[in-house]
Amino acid sequence: MILLMMALVVAILLMGMPLFAGILAIAMLGFYAVEIDLMVIAIDMYRITETPLIEAIPLFTFAGYLLSASQSSKRLVKLTQAILGWIPGGLAIVAFITCALFTAFTGASGVTIVALGALLYPALQQAGYQQKFSLGLVTTSGSLGLLFPPSLPLILFGVIALQLDMPVSMTIEDLLVAGLLPGLLMIAMLSLWSMWMQRGNRIARQAFSFQELCAAIKESKWEIPLPVVLLGGIYSGLFALSEAAVVTVVYLLIVQVLIYRDIAIKKLPGLICESMVMVGGILIILTASLVLTSYFIEIEAPTRLFDWVSQQIESPLSFLITLNVFLLVLGAFLDIFSAIVIMVPLLLPIAVSFGIHPVHLGVIFLANMQIGYLTPPVGMNLFIASYRFGKPITEIYKATLGFMAVLLLSLLIITYWPALSLLFISD
Repeated sequence: MILLMMALVVAILLMGMPLFAGILAIAMLGFYAVEIDLMVIAIDMYRITETPLIEAIPLFTFAGYLLSASQSSKRLVKLTQAILGWIPGGLAIVAFITCALFTAFTGASGVTIVALGALLYPALQQAGYQQKFSLGLVTTSGSLGLLFPPSLPLILFGVIALQLDMPVSMTIEDLLVAGLLPGLLMIAMLSLWSMWMQRGNRIARQAFSFQELCAAIKESKWEIPLPVVLLGGIYSGLFALSEAAVVTVVYLLIVQVLIYRDIAIKKLPGLICESMVMVGGILIILTASLVLTSYFIEIEAPTRLFDWVSQQIESPLSFLITLNVFLLVLGAFLDIFSAIVIMVPLLLPIAVSFGIHPVHLGVIFLANMQIGYLTPPVGMNLFIASYRFGKPITEIYKATLGFMAVLLLSLLIITYWPALSLLFISD
């Protein structure tokens, strides 16, 4: 009877039931089935207040909204164009870098396509890039940056992972530094592939101008220090992640509101409300996931799942192949936050049992989700790009295939070369 009711909840979820309600319903039915007082749900939900660094989530989310509402994207494009525009294929590299940085701070690839697509797509075509190539490049660039700090999905993965009793220690700071080299690898491989694909085309290049570079630096002089201060402060130990979030918000408020005046003070309440609505959605799903995680632990679901998986899969290599295929499919159907809160409590214990470092798993997980945004038939970025540029979805599919192949190759390197992710991690 309980299994039937759980199946009914899953069916209603597929019909549009709010995710947090479905997760809580399944957990309640589960606890009821094993005769555990449902008061434990309230206790588990309260645990969210004791979760380390939970305050960083609303602060970094608000910082992302501040950047989205400002003219930072235009200044960032102008700066990177002044630095890299003279290189063959330089504008493509500019697109990859600016989109990755923008997504890292805003935490939303769809916002990147909408905000930067209007700048980059026409610029690429004016420079001589083919329409199909330009479409694929901008659509693909929108999902870059999820591995770069202060990526919200990285923080969320860390928050959930820290709730599990893992034999291998990790911190959220470890996750943030672990994503740097894999993220740079993806950008480098996409850049090299773009340069190779355009080798026979006459692409207009911007002559290097020291005067223009100085002007771009002067225009962006208040934004350039932000990533340096943020990353330098975290990894030097000057301040913790939550303190870094406070510094980021205060700094952006001063720069965007008082210095650049991109954002009027009267618009701040609206931005705060919009960002906190998103935070509320993330936190309520996260809270529900903690309850479900407790239920999984109570019924020893990770152990049972590992026993079953180990009967089917014998080596870590086979497990990683299966994991990548599963996560790519998952990323095409679920948004990244839902995928993290539902799957991490189940997959992390199994991965650790196969000898995979939890930080490495986090990088693999998010790299897959990043590609999942582009995976047909329902990758989110495909539909956003189709709507944004007014092109048929099938045209977007075809435009992204080459870029997706490069990302899949980089995923294989990230997966089977763990030292790339763990180079800066001290055990």
